[in-house]
Amino acid sequence: MRSEIRSANDYLVVGIDVAKERHHAFFGTSGGRSLYKRFVFPNTREGFERLVALAHDIQARHDLPRRVFGLEPTGVYHKPLLAYLIDQGECVVQVSNVAVQRNRELLDGRWDKNDKADTANVADLVGQGRVLFPDAPPRPLEELRNLVRARVRLKKREHALRMRIRNHLVAQFFPELERAYGQGIADRVVLQVVRHGMDPREIAQMEFEAFWNRIAQPRWTERHERKVREVWEAAKTSIGCPMDDTIRWEAKRLVEELDLLRAHLAEVEHRMRESLQGFAEARSLLSIPGVGPVLAAMMLAALGDPHRFQHRRQVVRLAGLDLCASRSGKTSDRAVPKISKQGKGALRYALVHAAIIAAHRDPAIRTYFTRCLKGRQHERGIRQKMYVKLAAKLLVVAWHLMKTRSVFDPEAFLGGQTG
Repeated sequence: MRSEIRSANDYLVVGIDVAKERHHAFFGTSGGRSLYKRFVFPNTREGFERLVALAHDIQARHDLPRRVFGLEPTGVYHKPLLAYLIDQGECVVQVSNVAVQRNRELLDGRWDKNDKADTANVADLVGQGRVLFPDAPPRPLEELRNLVRARVRLKKREHALRMRIRNHLVAQFFPELERAYGQGIADRVVLQVVRHGMDPREIAQMEFEAFWNRIAQPRWTERHERKVREVWEAAKTSIGCPMDDTIRWEAKRLVEELDLLRAHLAEVEHRMRESLQGFAEARSLLSIPGVGPVLAAMMLAALGDPHRFQHRRQVVRLAGLDLCASRSGKTSDRAVPKISKQGKGALRYALVHAAIIAAHRDPAIRTYFTRCLKGRQHERGIRQKMYVKLAAKLLVVAWHLMKTRSVFDPEAFLGGQTG
């Protein structure tokens, strides 16, 4: 279709700028002729019906046999309109937000943005064939994707809450604990201190046994006890500010909110694991070293039908792990490629962590990783770069295994047969 629309003048192109309450539409031809510059319609079924009726009318009036609707995805606001047009059997495409921004500068040489101009901008990109095709997955895959999106939102909220506890409470009232915050057992000990709103001066006046009995939880071990003792010793020389009742109340509330958020996160991940078992590709993905049920679900949700990708470059680009560099003039040979980070950030983050685990635990992947490092061990940051490279390879391996419904083969991996 991309090549068809670029070379044809018989398409009615409808460019739509999506908003929360009212959408703006532009009607033109694939050759660039304007037919109806501004049509505003509400985000209701009646508004959608008016849009399609007007498209039919303009199409008949100008004797255009084919039509295509182009949307710029905006949050989730475009989804009802997209679903309606697909249900009506319309040809619908999407344009990238990045492409819209860059094409806007090319069209009028200005940086300013408005809904009326963006509709023509969207239509122009559709006429150039610079479009993306919406994915309409089967219901089980759509449910898995919704679970992955829910997990991403919860992880962001969890991180924001943890940073609020660290930067607002720990850094001000017990700064000696800031370095330990977020590190396994020490993290749980610090959160217990924050939960009970304990001032370092109060801790310093207590006997260790009393402090331990105050914050210890069931099933804490000797390792926890050592961390608690370190906190008790640090309290004696702490420079933290005094805590009042309001701060104690806020500290308790924030930790309880974090606990509730983590419980929701555990429930979502449990649902992801259950949903994953309904897919035939689960066995292939879970056979990859370093890949657990959560990452397998994220990869399956992102890749969907593996046959829709024609080349490994498309798969790598999906996670923003593709390399790009700005090369120009005399400095082009010295340009250092970096990953684009344009794809799914949560998937990229999880893949890199899986690569780190696999490189340490699996013999075949450790051999591959060592081979990548050979002769470059002393380069600055080379290990992290190789972890990113390994993450991209693991994603390509997952794509290959999903297509062939096979399991991970260490010999094929080292021989490069899986990308």
